[in-house]
Amino acid sequence: MSLSPSKKFSARAALVDLPESSRSLLTECFRQFGIDTIPMSSEKSDRLASEKFEACVIRVGSNAAPVLESARRSRSNNRMIIYGIGGSLKEAMKLSQYGLNAVFNEPLERPAALKLVRATQMLVLHEFRRYVRIPVITEVSLTAGQNRHIIASTLELSSGGMSIKSGEEVAPGLPVEVSFALLTLPRIWVRGAVTWTKPASKTFGVRFDPHDERRLRIKEWVDSYLES
Repeated sequence: MSLSPSKKFSARAALVDLPESSRSLLTECFRQFGIDTIPMSSEKSDRLASEKFEACVIRVGSNAAPVLESARRSRSNNRMIIYGIGGSLKEAMKLSQYGLNAVFNEPLERPAALKLVRATQMLVLHEFRRYVRIPVITEVSLTAGQNRHIIASTLELSSGGMSIKSGEEVAPGLPVEVSFALLTLPRIWVRGAVTWTKPASKTFGVRFDPHDERRLRIKEWVDSYLES
């Protein structure tokens, strides 16, 4: 079994249309809790629809609505943590439909900003762990139905599922039981279902059954890997 790359992953927060002074201060605050910040302008905010971010900080006002609407429509960011900055309570309430989680008051002051990030950072890191995919190559055995057995290899692993490379063809929706082992995780069996296939690259994805408690051992392994 091998892991690649060796670097650990970080949660990411997008800082949209913030002045340099605010970006610098919030970058420092988020970094203390292992969260990277990515500055961007609203003109480039289409990244929120195509890339995964665990959080977003955006100035409260009418210009925020189109950006947040685009992000919430994306499969990747429909549950990310959203921070507003500045604006009135009335303006903030207009963004409530997008799931505004917290607001940084202006003028932005380091003690207050740090307190807010500390109070909400577990939400951001929890959202990160729900989706993080760790590149890992190990043999996986799949059982489909009563008699079909497939030996394949993993590409990526998350607490919710895995991507797999195999010469065997499978169909979306196919129920399976997967079995694999990692360096610090003895062999485990967990039920799941095929959720997507890419025949051209001979890859497919398996989502673990949320009712199978054995998947919690995988979640523990992912959490341990990210924190080590």
